[in-house]
Amino acid sequence: MSKEPIDENKKIEQRNTFLRDNNGKEMSSNEGVKISDDSNSLKAGDRGPTLLEDFLMREKLSHFDRERIPERVVHARGYGAYGEFELYESLEELTMAHFLQDPGVKTPLFVRFSEVAGSKGVNETNRDVRGFSVKFYTDEGNFDLVGNNIPIFFIQDGIKFPDLIHALKPEPNNEIPQGSTAHDTFWDFIANNQESAAMVMWIMSDRTIPRSFRMMQGFGVHTFRLVNKEGKSRFVKFHWRPVLGMHSFVWDEAQKLGGADPDFHRRDLWENINAGNFAEFELGIQVLEEADEFKFDFDILDATKLWPEEDIPVRIIGKMTINQNVENVFAETEQSAFHPGNIVRGIDFSNDPLLQGRLFSYTDTQLARVGTNYQELPINRPVCPVHNNQRDGASRYTIDRGRVAYHENSLANNSPYTVPGTKGGFVTYPSTVQGLKERKTASSFLDHFSQARLFWNSMTGVERSHIIQALTFELGKVKDVSIRQQVVEMLGNISTELATILARELGVAVPNVHVHESSVTKSSPALSMANTVFSPKTLRVGVIVGKGFDGPSTQYILDELKGAGLRPVIVHERQGVVHGTGGVELKVDDSFLTGSPLVYDGLFIVGGQKEDDYFQKYTRSYAIETYNHFKPIGATPTGALLIQPVGIIGKPGVIVEQQPGTFAQQFIQAMTQQRFWDRT
Repeated sequence: MSKEPIDENKKIEQRNTFLRDNNGKEMSSNEGVKISDDSNSLKAGDRGPTLLEDFLMREKLSHFDRERIPERVVHARGYGAYGEFELYESLEELTMAHFLQDPGVKTPLFVRFSEVAGSKGVNETNRDVRGFSVKFYTDEGNFDLVGNNIPIFFIQDGIKFPDLIHALKPEPNNEIPQGSTAHDTFWDFIANNQESAAMVMWIMSDRTIPRSFRMMQGFGVHTFRLVNKEGKSRFVKFHWRPVLGMHSFVWDEAQKLGGADPDFHRRDLWENINAGNFAEFELGIQVLEEADEFKFDFDILDATKLWPEEDIPVRIIGKMTINQNVENVFAETEQSAFHPGNIVRGIDFSNDPLLQGRLFSYTDTQLARVGTNYQELPINRPVCPVHNNQRDGASRYTIDRGRVAYHENSLANNSPYTVPGTKGGFVTYPSTVQGLKERKTASSFLDHFSQARLFWNSMTGVERSHIIQALTFELGKVKDVSIRQQVVEMLGNISTELATILARELGVAVPNVHVHESSVTKSSPALSMANTVFSPKTLRVGVIVGKGFDGPSTQYILDELKGAGLRPVIVHERQGVVHGTGGVELKVDDSFLTGSPLVYDGLFIVGGQKEDDYFQKYTRSYAIETYNHFKPIGATPTGALLIQPVGIIGKPGVIVEQQPGTFAQQFIQAMTQQRFWDRT
């Protein structure tokens, strides 16, 4: 991972003009009046009533009462950072988009990761779809790629989105559960809207409990168009691929981590950016000629379907590097306003009915949530000039000069003037549109199970078992047995094996639906997380050290781990410094109480001399939790003695030091593998 100093980019330079530093400054009111006392309100006598004339108190409290804006209805819990996008190769043959022309040119951007279901205060490790939205500040205007970490969605038409979210959110009679789909109304919606069948398989997979924002894929979800300077259009889908690979928690780990550190994902991103471990994602595109629109057994405009990579390969075109944290989460992340309708010339829409609904809804949302002039806020401002005849509204920043605010005009020589498409103006692609006005689902959108089977067929045995466990948990929380039965019957259209197992676990009848598994064998290796990149970089190793530890040997191993990109975290029974032999001292990062085996990707148990019962108890507790979550464990001979009673020595992924050099490499390899699924 790059640790070079961050280059300033156009967006950061623009943002910096709005920064205010209060350090060392005189306090004043918002009207500029210097304040002599900010701790006492104005009273009639020191024990008398507060006076209404205290304009300083009124200003302070009234502003405080209005500090919050409405949170997003969905994607409320989110976290953002700045970065840049660098193109690998020119896409001139595909698009006119200026930022996709010249390799090496860096386009500033802002990215916001989020959860869909919960409110702003929800745990970040809940099972949920993650939002993955990127705002490119191009020289031709803002382009927002507003997507998720899953390439498909629940529904096919935007008119059903309010119904989906009403069913997904906490049930209105008791406001339970928060940030979870494990309840009756959600699964009732699924059972009665079976276009969601494929999405169910994705959300019940490990993709919805990601290890880190930095380790999940992103997708534009919808079909868009790329249009080149000759006016030729092609269909396109967008993909983000994490350089570190795609990795997830296990369910028990994710649940517990929500209590140990409910801010885990934002903390992970914040700390790694500050440490110079910049998050990197490569951008890929799937491109389809218009002539091939109808050659597949699915409709390319159906948002509940993906384009299999084996049929339409992903072409990697550039890399996003997320390299700078925000200065103020509210001003930048919370006020950031994304919209799939923010496109630039060379990119255009398709007739995807879910996308078409979003094109209205997102504008309407931002106007209601942030305000009329949300596009003038620093985080949302383009880096290119903006000139038009829009005026006024609440919280207007811009002061427009002159008396003309209309088009066409002669008083201002008809300015601001329009720009022909040949000179850079946006021109909508003239796609052919025909047909009767009707409210109808296209027949090509009616197959709801083929891609659900494709996903199931693509999973490894471990991934399938996790999906079964997830469905058992979720449907087990459903109180209405008839809903359980309906969902199991729906799943019978995907896999007889899956439906039979779930029927037994949930106490419902095995559905009378039989899928001939042998005749539905198509799979897509790209869908399995087992086929991702595996890297040790930025993974955290909890290093448990005791007083009098072997200093030289431990220091050697720690240096080797750091050299491989791992992040050792020193754990001891209390904070401060722990002393080892050979004059080696280690600063303690976490005590047993402030740390947790849940927040480390592996454990290295060093031990020390004459550890007391407290030290032994917590070391063994950490080891058991780490082992049960299939994570690597390394131990010195002294450390191995500490965990010997637990009975895990010799098990897969548990490595005991023989020689420091050999051990370090073995442990690094184990950390690279990350999980040892063959443990019983």
